[in-house]
Amino acid sequence: MLTLLSMFYYICLRRRARSGTRGEALTSRRAVESGQRAVLPVSVEVQQYAKEVMDFSSHYGSENSMSYTMWNLAGVPNVYPSSGDFTQTAVFRAYGTWWEQCASAPPPFRRTPKDFHSQDYIELGFEEQVYPTAVDVLETYYPGAIVRILACSYNPFSQNPPTDVRWEVLWSGEPTKVLTPQARQFSPSIKHINFPTNLLRLEVNSSLLDYYTELDAVILRGVKERPMLSLYKMPLIDISDLSDSDEELEGPFRPGGDGKHQRTGNGYFDKLPYELIQLIVSHLTLPDLCRLAQSCKLLHQHCCDPLQYTQLSLQPYWARVSDASLGHLQGRCTLLQRLNLSWTGNRGALTLTGFSSFMKACGLSLVCLNLSCCHFLNEACLEVISQTCPGLQELNLSSCDRLHPQAFTHISKLTRLRRLVLYRTKIEQTAILNILTFCIELRHLNLGSCVRIEDYDVVASMLAARCHSLRSVDLWRCRNLTDRGLAELVSGCRSLEELDLGWCPTLQSSTGCFQRLARSLPRLRKLFLTANRTICDSDIEELAASCPSLQHLDILGTRLVSAASLKKLLQACPKLLLLDVSFCSQIDMRVVQEFSGLFPNLAIKKSFTQ
Repeated sequence: MLTLLSMFYYICLRRRARSGTRGEALTSRRAVESGQRAVLPVSVEVQQYAKEVMDFSSHYGSENSMSYTMWNLAGVPNVYPSSGDFTQTAVFRAYGTWWEQCASAPPPFRRTPKDFHSQDYIELGFEEQVYPTAVDVLETYYPGAIVRILACSYNPFSQNPPTDVRWEVLWSGEPTKVLTPQARQFSPSIKHINFPTNLLRLEVNSSLLDYYTELDAVILRGVKERPMLSLYKMPLIDISDLSDSDEELEGPFRPGGDGKHQRTGNGYFDKLPYELIQLIVSHLTLPDLCRLAQSCKLLHQHCCDPLQYTQLSLQPYWARVSDASLGHLQGRCTLLQRLNLSWTGNRGALTLTGFSSFMKACGLSLVCLNLSCCHFLNEACLEVISQTCPGLQELNLSSCDRLHPQAFTHISKLTRLRRLVLYRTKIEQTAILNILTFCIELRHLNLGSCVRIEDYDVVASMLAARCHSLRSVDLWRCRNLTDRGLAELVSGCRSLEELDLGWCPTLQSSTGCFQRLARSLPRLRKLFLTANRTICDSDIEELAASCPSLQHLDILGTRLVSAASLKKLLQACPKLLLLDVSFCSQIDMRVVQEFSGLFPNLAIKKSFTQ
């Protein structure tokens, strides 16, 4: 029995400790063969807070301040153990499911794995590389959003980064809804890894939360010396890792999976109609589809059929996507219509050469392209997109904040665009005006947190003149839109259903701009007036009179709206699903409870600080 166990453990060591020395592996093997426990080296545990925020997908705050931004996660706690809504915490842009219910929300991609829950992420660099023993996340408001914690072999502060960047999942789980919004320390049991790290990534899903989750600090605990696997920690070894085959180690996207060594006998499976087999394999995830293609000639034919690849989302596999991956999939994607490369390609995983080759081969039929947080993009990449995707209708460049402003001029060549997301990019006024001049079919435009646009009134005027079919506009945190620009926008784009004017401080209710907005947009379903302190009862009453289809309204921070005017709005707008009255001084919890009883289908948000 001991001999069998020794052989099993030796195979595990070969598979799992490839980055260790031969001497370490042999030492552990001799320890097992002699019936002894492998000795763990004694090492002092290091505790450290994040040194720097390296990357993130979104945040509630402004690019020019620290309030509610991801940069608050660097350093020691600012708020914990206090609970509540504090500006010194890190807050992501969205929460709940109502974002997905809006007209501006694109349809989801098929074949998204059921265990992929991530919607946002943040990457944190720490001072010292350690072998992690614990990760503590200090959550101060509406906890439960974290769904994955990953560690990276890449040292973000090193002058000589490795050519091979590895990501390892330390912990993963499903989105949860914690019963109380109170602060907590989240310390999940993490997986042990065989490389030191000082780069962590937190991925979150806030869909089950009733309000924005707020994070205060992250603690990485670990040892500097590599711990040896103990005989009594065998459950840590994944049974799927026991193969010694080098081909298998290359993964499901490996170029070698060309189906050359398959059996020919398929039993009665050959007699099934081609369309039925196509339907069966259409339910597989992408890695399973690639693996099944290696099983036999018949299934290789089905799994490589271009009709299986009209939609392709590589976002769930962002850590494994490379030039070789795209090259392997390139021959199958000749009919590709929707492509999601969000989060992929960073730190050298994708290059201009690999991306250009794929787009030239597969871009002709493309109508949707998601490239959120793709920091490999440069001006040449956008030029390739403009040349190879003549029918492109949707382009998402959200948080591509390292793209040079000049790069965005190429978007104007995509004249069939209907959806354009430029949230947190460095686009400048000349480029956006050029885009609006030629892309007159736009339905959905997101310019949230685009701080380099100098005059939003000019942009609003151009939208009114050129884009009459506009359905949604996101102008979150635009700092210089005035009542003149807003008046032109709502008079020229009367089909607007969604308008985000959150944190636009130059709009004043005294000019009558919000009442004019309500009268001009009878189809309005979503209106964000977040943090506009001037919103008053007359604005709310005009919304009640003119916008019966209203579903989402955010008036966070106003001090001039009374419970009586809100009640009129709720009675006049029976479809209202979300109402945020956080920090509205005239709306207390008694009023919220009263409205919740009268309108059971309405979610009323009332944030607090304590």
